[in-house]
Amino acid sequence: MQRLAAIKGMNDILPPDSARWEWLESVVRSLMQRYAYRAIRTPIVEPTALFVRGLGQVTDIVEKEMYSFEDRLNGEQLTLRPEATAGVVRAVVEHSLLHDGGKRLYYMGPMFRHERPQRGRYRQFHQIGAEALGFPGAEMDAEIILLAHALWAELGLQGVRLELNSLGQPDERKAHRAALIAHFEQHRGRLDEDAQRRLYTNPLRILDTKNPDMQAVVESAPQLMDYLGDASRQHLQTVQSILDAAGVAWRINPRLVRGMDYYNLTVFEFVTDQLGAQGTICGGGRYDYLIEEMGGKPAPAVGWALGVERVLELLREQQRETPAAPLDAYAVVADAAFLPAVMALLQRLRLHGVAVQMHSGAAQAQGLGSIKAQFKKADASGARFALVFGADEMQAGAVAVKPLREAGEQKQLSLTDVAALASSLQSAR
Repeated sequence: MQRLAAIKGMNDILPPDSARWEWLESVVRSLMQRYAYRAIRTPIVEPTALFVRGLGQVTDIVEKEMYSFEDRLNGEQLTLRPEATAGVVRAVVEHSLLHDGGKRLYYMGPMFRHERPQRGRYRQFHQIGAEALGFPGAEMDAEIILLAHALWAELGLQGVRLELNSLGQPDERKAHRAALIAHFEQHRGRLDEDAQRRLYTNPLRILDTKNPDMQAVVESAPQLMDYLGDASRQHLQTVQSILDAAGVAWRINPRLVRGMDYYNLTVFEFVTDQLGAQGTICGGGRYDYLIEEMGGKPAPAVGWALGVERVLELLREQQRETPAAPLDAYAVVADAAFLPAVMALLQRLRLHGVAVQMHSGAAQAQGLGSIKAQFKKADASGARFALVFGADEMQAGAVAVKPLREAGEQKQLSLTDVAALASSLQSAR
């Protein structure tokens, strides 16, 4: 019978690699707590209309990348979420979360886009994101950028650059849009198929092209920055001033437009040169009109999302070691007859917070295996101590605690004082 395999671009995350994911997630949770962001979890499947309305009809995601299908029960058009912001906003509006003021939220989870799998770009990929909803000031743009910058420091990442731009307000983009169309019409023969299709529907997205044959046309196009009014310029200046005061380097990238239609004012990306074409590891910006577009009362918002796979790949590239979950002890058991008493003790130790693994193999006819073989397993497990349950120890109502990672004498501790034993095993953490 033919073996079944995972869909290409939808990858299994297996031990020990899964420990790196858990470590990253734990760092993020700790950091979010310090910035007063609370977790939100939204469904993986949402109405297709949510993304069409929220992301824009002529975005690549809606036009080419969404996994959409018809619900066989009621004929509703549904989509596996290609990003999370639209779903977060839908939840905020549906449950009136802003009735008592702004909210700082964060999320983690899988997203889905139908595209050709390549390094750092998968059909099922994972994002971590932060969204600050109901806060109008430019200081919130700066806060959320500082949050991402702090994460790179927590992870020990190097060489991550911050790029900034402003998309201004709708009337400013309207004037810029007219100038863009006029410019690209003059060079229509040099536009590729995607650019031709977007010329009158979303000309701003042409600026984001990766086609090398179009770079000269794009570089000579009118820049949105030249169409910004005083308020939009001041908003960006405030963001820059806060970043400067915090010692965060940045540069203006006038071609930075992001991939969704809902952005206005500040947009930003954190980029690296170490991941090839997929150099953006985090991106976001302000989206002051999306909440109203989703049926809520008008309210400002700003946020970002990072690609988990890309961040972990960058950690590998920089040979950054991710801490493994510590194992306090490994139980070495001389006789299968001791198992009931040993397992009862280990259960109590775990309830006291001790991470302990027990040697297995009692189901085999030869018993648990030799003490020597068990010590090899104990050493390979990474545990700091071996708990030796030999005949002499069991007769004395004790366990021998042997250090495996550092110098120290083996000592005997009573089985009756579980709290003291647990404290002894955890003190070396």
